[in-house]
Amino acid sequence: MSTLQLYIGNKNYSSWSMRPWVLMKQADIPFEEVMVRFDSFEADSRFKAVVGAVNPTGKVPVLVDGPVVVWDTLAIAEYLAERFPDKQLWPADVAARAHARSICAEMHAGFGALRNHCGMNIEASLPEVGARLMREEPAVVADLARICQMWEGLLQRHGGPMLFGEFGIADAYYAPVATRIRTYALPVPAAIDAYIDRLYARPGVKAWIDEALAEHDFVPMDEPYRTSRD
Repeated sequence: MSTLQLYIGNKNYSSWSMRPWVLMKQADIPFEEVMVRFDSFEADSRFKAVVGAVNPTGKVPVLVDGPVVVWDTLAIAEYLAERFPDKQLWPADVAARAHARSICAEMHAGFGALRNHCGMNIEASLPEVGARLMREEPAVVADLARICQMWEGLLQRHGGPMLFGEFGIADAYYAPVATRIRTYALPVPAAIDAYIDRLYARPGVKAWIDEALAEHDFVPMDEPYRTSRD
């Protein structure tokens, strides 16, 4: 059996990389991490050169399994679920599995306002930005409300501690959203805050966050934030 390789970007910023990395760590699926730090997204950047050699889109994450190359986070999750059926990455129940796939697809295609205005930045603490967004950006408020409604409904239906009972693809998929809620101090109900605490305590999630906090490798757009902390 070949050794899996997962190409990722900076842990502090790369929300899409976080999803399969956390999933594989939490499920105890061995893999080799290939970190390709963001230098630039220009066509001639080192990042594009390295990633483009394995993925024609030039984006992370990319999973390499011998001759098989899978890109796109949802495709990687589906591949891992097929490759490691014993890990039960999707819920066993047919209806729950369909629901989990649906909310992952919703994350994949939606929540544009939250993602655009609240960029992932685990190292940062930006409550003042979050407060301003809650005042001035109704689309961000709507995205957050939908996420809280979704999570509360799933936790009630399946009894926790995770969205579908045990940790799975859905939890890994929404883990970067949890980091955004914490970075920007977005207001959420107590049940959601408690879920985020449980999520952060999972070894796979904790490992990613700890390593993100240790990076201190800022992209140029974060220069003002870095200066304010010096």
